[in-house]
Amino acid sequence: MSGPTPEREKPPGCKRSACGVASTLDLLGDKWTLLVVRDLLLGKRTYSEFQKSPEGIPTNILAERLRRLQQAGIIEKTRYQDRPVRYAYTLTDKGRDLGPVLRSMVVWANKYIPGTFTLEEVDAMIEQGGRDA
Repeated sequence: MSGPTPEREKPPGCKRSACGVASTLDLLGDKWTLLVVRDLLLGKRTYSEFQKSPEGIPTNILAERLRRLQQAGIIEKTRYQDRPVRYAYTLTDKGRDLGPVLRSMVVWANKYIPGTFTLEEVDAMIEQGGRDA
């Protein structure tokens, strides 16, 4: 399929174009955001739990990504403690709909990056995380 790309207004919040790939990357396309979503799928809920992930997300970046994901309607935050104020984070339906995207990434990684967690191992981690939440 070839030919000119049709003209279309950029959707609100999209920086580059109306392309679904470009628009999704505008929101999720840095090296940290999908890891936060992954952690939520694995059952993590609090700021301190996110900080314990093996990738070591810096605190300023974590705070900004949580804010961005909340603004995009991908996560919700709920106060669970008043002094000091602390929040728990959960995926919305929109956020949970990213699960198949991440699963596809795992399948691709299993095929092309030796030593990555298998889909079965990831499913077991998700099941365990959901039980602990």
